[in-house]
Amino acid sequence: MASPATDGDLGRTLEYIRQGRDRFLDDLTGLCRLESVSAWGRSLRETAQAVAALLERAGVEVAIRETAGQPVVIGRARGRTDRTIVFYNHYDVQPPDPLEAWVSPPFQPVLRDGRLYGRGTADNKGNLTARIQAVEAWNRAGGGLPVSVAFVFEGEEETGSPNLGPVVQENADWLGRAEGVVWESGYRDADGRPTVSLGVKGICYIELRARGARSDLHSSQATLVPNPAWRLVWALATIKDGSERILIEGFSDAVREPSPADLELLQAIPDGAESMARNFGLPGLLGGLKGVAAHRRNFFAPTATICGLNSGYTGPGEKTVLPSEAMAKLDFRLVPDQDPEDIQAKVRAHLQRHGFGDIEVKVFAGERPARTDPSSPFVALVRSAMRETYGQEAIVYPTMTGSGPMPVFSDLGLPVAGLGVGHPGSAVHAPNENIVVEDYFLGIETVATLLARAGATP
Repeated sequence: MASPATDGDLGRTLEYIRQGRDRFLDDLTGLCRLESVSAWGRSLRETAQAVAALLERAGVEVAIRETAGQPVVIGRARGRTDRTIVFYNHYDVQPPDPLEAWVSPPFQPVLRDGRLYGRGTADNKGNLTARIQAVEAWNRAGGGLPVSVAFVFEGEEETGSPNLGPVVQENADWLGRAEGVVWESGYRDADGRPTVSLGVKGICYIELRARGARSDLHSSQATLVPNPAWRLVWALATIKDGSERILIEGFSDAVREPSPADLELLQAIPDGAESMARNFGLPGLLGGLKGVAAHRRNFFAPTATICGLNSGYTGPGEKTVLPSEAMAKLDFRLVPDQDPEDIQAKVRAHLQRHGFGDIEVKVFAGERPARTDPSSPFVALVRSAMRETYGQEAIVYPTMTGSGPMPVFSDLGLPVAGLGVGHPGSAVHAPNENIVVEDYFLGIETVATLLARAGATP
């Protein structure tokens, strides 16, 4: 049996990371130049191959698994013990629109004021490369990995991960024996404290479309011709009221109330309401919420969000037009034990009940929520590594407020913890996405330390 990693091995690994900063940052920059927008369907295979090349350079055995959509990159590297930690990430990114809001082009990453700007820097290529680079450092300078590692990198997370589940199931016999999964994203909070998240919200993403005449008309025809834009607005107004209440019948019936342990976690989370509002350029949060009340709503309340609206003429100047159709994209963030299929059925029934059965409903994506027990030994291990790297306790969030395919791993009985290199101003899914460069290297060091402590744990 190989001898366990020592603090000296970890020290050499961390020194390798510090000496390799320029090259490691170049790796990330090169990956972010690839326009791997899953909604566009281009550059994804090229990006999968680039990720596979980074893994191979790090000493990882790689297989690219074909799916009905984009490839899933599977990596495995044997350590000094068979104990395994899984890293889940995705190499696809969100569309960069609106382009005019970017200070620099989204796929031409640039360093500015200590930050790296570019689409995918925070979500999710920064976390992806940081984990590969930690493994490379152990293999090149630390005398080999303290524990075995596995990588599962997909290219469809931003479009609902429709093909990830079967790939994970094909590998469930060995993935299911892992210690736990390090999730794709994580951030410092508004006051700079590291955080770890223990779950995800689910999501139901839909499109609503109202139709009128066969083509746009002169707006003078509004006396006799129905306006689908108004019809869609009236339908949307039945879904949520001005007090932020979701009005879909039965929408919250399955919502699980937070447990005493959940509420205890909320008590330990710093307020941060003023910092968050300030970072977003707002006078305050919705309803003036602060402290535990804000945290409870943020982590344990479902949402109904209009993500986009389009109808008629929206260019400069005037055009008096009666539009022929109107479209809205909505997402519903779900909490345990809501189910996306049940929610989309309730949306259809709600529209029918309120006289809007003519409005078309198209379902794009659905994912269930997932949670990890905060008392899990894997969570304690992650928190220990973060404490060692950052010199302070990580703030534990009971769940992320975003969504992702975590159930494909939690259904195997695996604990999942999210930690990473972002910060509150990372502008994820928005123009001018960025990470703080120093946070990036702390992220690499955190993963390297996690592997060391996992190898030392009985």
